[in-house]
Amino acid sequence: MSVAPPQPLLEARGIEKSFSGVRALHGVHLQVRQGEIHAVLGENGAGKSTLMHILAGIFPPDEGEIHLQGQPARFSNPLEAQRAGISMVFQERSLAGPLSVAENIFFGRQPTRKCGVIDREAMHRSSQEILQELGMEMRVDALVENLSPAEQQMVEIAKALSLNARLLVLDEPTAALNKSETVALFKVMKRLASRGVAIIYISHLLPEIYEICDRVTVLRDGGYQGSFELKDISEDALINRMVGRPLAELARRPNAGLAKSAPALEVRGLNDRLLLRDISFTAHAGQVTAIAGLAGSGRTELALCIFGARRITSGQVLVNGRPLSIRSPKDAIDAGIGYLTEDRKEMGVFLQMDAVENAAAAALDQFGSWWMDDRKLEQETLGIARRLRFNGRSTQAVEQLSGGNQQKVMLARWLLRRPSILVVDEPTRGIDIGAKREVYELLSGLAAEGTCIVLISSELPEILTLADRILVLRGGRIAGEVTRSEATQENILRMAALGVESRQATTEKLRGAQCRM
Repeated sequence: MSVAPPQPLLEARGIEKSFSGVRALHGVHLQVRQGEIHAVLGENGAGKSTLMHILAGIFPPDEGEIHLQGQPARFSNPLEAQRAGISMVFQERSLAGPLSVAENIFFGRQPTRKCGVIDREAMHRSSQEILQELGMEMRVDALVENLSPAEQQMVEIAKALSLNARLLVLDEPTAALNKSETVALFKVMKRLASRGVAIIYISHLLPEIYEICDRVTVLRDGGYQGSFELKDISEDALINRMVGRPLAELARRPNAGLAKSAPALEVRGLNDRLLLRDISFTAHAGQVTAIAGLAGSGRTELALCIFGARRITSGQVLVNGRPLSIRSPKDAIDAGIGYLTEDRKEMGVFLQMDAVENAAAAALDQFGSWWMDDRKLEQETLGIARRLRFNGRSTQAVEQLSGGNQQKVMLARWLLRRPSILVVDEPTRGIDIGAKREVYELLSGLAAEGTCIVLISSELPEILTLADRILVLRGGRIAGEVTRSEATQENILRMAALGVESRQATTEKLRGAQCRM
């Protein structure tokens, strides 16, 4: 006798949503059962965030029905969704840094005494109970701004649980976490699921989805592509559902070999005030030179020094054999150096400006001195948009674009500027599989055209796919260098964790190092 599946905690049927005539969702279905961890998967722009915003009461659906435990539900604002037991933890933090953990958990809902004064003792006690339920040891009077990203993520979850959430939506919760912090988060998620809390989990990382989730719903171009038990569907089949075609692994770019000409970029004895010590290396035109290392090894600090955004205390940076005095990013840009930052929202894009304005930000002098040649700017940006397969609207504010399209806007900025040296820091962080492949193809194409690419990445498979040469940083120093033919994940990790001399690394040490990548 077959057993009928349990009634879903939440069921969304035939959801439709359009913005300014652009259809974001059409015919979308979602079923989430009590106590399950359910992945929602799709490329950037597939409609995941729009669907979650509808469930959380931020947007109303144009068409369709939502049922909660078999009863029709329609939320006109987030407060109504929260009262019904639906809480969403956004990818972007919504915490107040100067306030304490307890004050953030009960923000706007602080318990009060009869006279109207906040009952801090009750607030601290309730906060401590929630944190203990999550298995977290954290001072409730600690300021949130002093917490690590992982601890802040737990405060967000505690805040959601304080609302008596029956359904918790986690949007890219591991984007700012390292491996060990991710493991801790997964333990908390499993503990919540065992208590009957349903969790919707959004992530671009398929290994995470297979590790933590029970079922998956796939969206593509705003449409429903099916729901599956993860044990019954392969990664290749999921990717095919996401992108509409088999996505074979990107072929490794032909090795450019050892350049015989003078290096395009040369760094000699570079030191900064805090971390970097005696950094020296060369990078050639037409090559991808990768910089690998553990978190805190100095990779981003080195990139900022080269780009003039971090002070160099001693040493030299040379471009095409000519020593430079780089005191600001403008000096670096004038010398032909571009920099794609790892933190696109804080340092990379102007969120309220549109895609064209963002793309032109580093090349304004190419489109007029007294006034902008809008026609020329539009023609050039449209050509680059086609090359990047940009699928947003050029007049749309960048904050409204998907992560993949925001990344393409930053790349468009440097394609307009045409630097001879392009430093890219975590170029595929937070973007989907299809957009990642497009970025790989673009960087490979730029190198083939003669651009000197300096790649910084925490993803060793990414480095092994793209790089001709790999420099490994450890503790602010270069621990070693390997060519593509010599490179393996193991020897890169060994140098990053233990230095060149430590060849007899134990398995335990290597595992510990991998957790910090």
